[in-house]
Amino acid sequence: MELYLDTSDVAAVKRLARIFPLAGVTTNPSIVASGKTTIDRLLPELHSALGGQGRLFAQVMATTAEGMVEDARKLRSIVPDLVVKVPVTAEGLAAIKLLKAEGIPTLGTAVYGAAQGLLAALAGAEYVAPYVNRVDAQGGDGIQTVAELQQLLTLHAPGAKVLAASFKTPRQALDCLLAGCESITLPLDVAQQFISSPAVDAAVAKFEQDWQTAFGQTSL
Repeated sequence: MELYLDTSDVAAVKRLARIFPLAGVTTNPSIVASGKTTIDRLLPELHSALGGQGRLFAQVMATTAEGMVEDARKLRSIVPDLVVKVPVTAEGLAAIKLLKAEGIPTLGTAVYGAAQGLLAALAGAEYVAPYVNRVDAQGGDGIQTVAELQQLLTLHAPGAKVLAASFKTPRQALDCLLAGCESITLPLDVAQQFISSPAVDAAVAKFEQDWQTAFGQTSL
């Protein structure tokens, strides 16, 4: 199982990389734009925040297959082992095929349906990213979409992985993992919820209080 952070916040990545068993960081154009750091500066900073380890994901901006391929080459010139995110449009599918032929790993993104995700995998995408919460927001079932996509990949494209994205709650992420999803990427607020709980804090405080009462100190 691979755990990623979905962010452009370098300081947060550095802080959470010390805590979480991170496989890397994913970004998209909106996330990068929110941080107002150019991609050529941001990607090396994220790589450094991960301790020089882990995979980075960044997205093309062009809308034609040929343009996407050029964008992919530019991104890989910044971080050589970067995974290129390509929207699963008609042109995106053509681009994924071209990039596969060049040996450039891709992630098919903006996936709202299992069939769409399967096409990305069959075209050569290494990862496929269904948007769980966004599917829910459109009246669909994001978890069911992930489950169906995972089953399709297992049957027909076992070399590809579901990398589920777009979460609002930890429960959504856990349900994806229970559905067999091999990878998830979490926004910072959801990642923080995994390790923040008033009940846990209260339990630790009670341990300290009892120890202090018995031994007059909180250390061993």
